[in-house]
Amino acid sequence: MRLFLDSFWRALAYCLMPRVMALSLLPLAMLLVLSVSWGYFYWSATQDWVREMLNSWQVLQSMMDWLQSHGAGDFQGVMVQLVVIFAITPVLVVVSLLAVSLMMTPALVDLVVHRRFAHLSLKRGGSAVTSLVWTLGSTVAAVLAMLISLPLWAVPPLMFVLPPLIWGWLSYRVMVFDALLSHASREERMAIGRQHRGWLLCIGVLTGYLGALPSLVWASGALFAAAFLLLIPLAIWIYALVFAFTSLWFTHYSLGALEALRAESDTVVMGASVPLPAVASADDTNTAPPSL
Repeated sequence: MRLFLDSFWRALAYCLMPRVMALSLLPLAMLLVLSVSWGYFYWSATQDWVREMLNSWQVLQSMMDWLQSHGAGDFQGVMVQLVVIFAITPVLVVVSLLAVSLMMTPALVDLVVHRRFAHLSLKRGGSAVTSLVWTLGSTVAAVLAMLISLPLWAVPPLMFVLPPLIWGWLSYRVMVFDALLSHASREERMAIGRQHRGWLLCIGVLTGYLGALPSLVWASGALFAAAFLLLIPLAIWIYALVFAFTSLWFTHYSLGALEALRAESDTVVMGASVPLPAVASADDTNTAPPSL
């Protein structure tokens, strides 16, 4: 419990650091670049394609002609632009978030290691290839679990339990592996998984519920079309910040657990940054508090 709370407040404090805040703004910067680039090269061509598609629907075309004849102006032109914006925005958002998530996790792990766990030796229990295979396998398992349990989502209590549980398990599997990739051996990683599975899964579920916050903003953007351009970037930023907090929480907990595990076998060097479950001696009374 102490490690759980310790890693929580540290992750929260790290989210206020300028470097982490800058990383959380990366999706917005990337989305802006992609949007401007796409608009410059493909805006007219996309509008023409959507206009031809709408013209092929006779019922819709008759309705727009009727609206235009009753003073609606160039309703078709406005509708074409709205369809293009609402269709392309999710694609650009997903591409931006995926790209940034690949860059953000290693940067956050390096930040935590540099500030708190530089004394831990590297045992390199995995590689980039094993990380990719582990991530893909865990994602496939989570998607299958989601598809199998989909009929149960219609039951009111389960719809609020199953999705966060599945994605929490996925976050726990992927982020703990990435956090321990360089420092822990395979045996140490497996031992941490056995000893701390409950708390790690709890972190995944709690952050899974936090991940629902951007969905509320997405829903507001769809409901209030006038605020679409304001609410969608806000949702992207919240999602990136939640992702950063999740990664930091798992990293602090995982490396703290690794430090404690090595302390039990007397393989950690002096200067541990997480309070270890040992009885303090009289010489330790003047020891400075642990740093962030």
